[in-house]
Amino acid sequence: TPEESQTMQAPDFTVEDGEGNPVTLSSLQGKPVILNFWASWCPPCKGEMPDFQTAYESYGEDIRFVMVNLTDGGRETKEKAQMFIEESGYTFPVYYDVNMEAAFAYYISSVPATFFIDAEGNIIAHGVGMLDASSLQQGIDMLLQDD
Repeated sequence: TPEESQTMQAPDFTVEDGEGNPVTLSSLQGKPVILNFWASWCPPCKGEMPDFQTAYESYGEDIRFVMVNLTDGGRETKEKAQMFIEESGYTFPVYYDVNMEAAFAYYISSVPATFFIDAEGNIIAHGVGMLDASSLQQGIDMLLQDD
């Protein structure tokens, strides 16, 4: 279940999109954001992705999904991550944390980790570990009830 956070401004970071263009979190704000950290070698990350895909299909207009891959260049490469996403048929937006900037900004020590960020850029809830569909829905409801 996502825990309510002390309202805190979401730290900004720069990641790369699939084409290698830099994207900042702040450039995606203006809508609520679900920020998820994942890696293709992580079974719980893979386990929650179908629920994220379903949520993206339902709420992708209202909420920005920012699926950040921990692309450390060793255990995880962009190629491995892209192949996994492609083979799985996921269509949510994936970004690559090639400089581990996002991971440091959010103190990510284990994945998956999910942050729910309101349209004003405040972290309102977070979940550590795999979220099931109802926990993800709870986080989404928290984001959308603010409107």
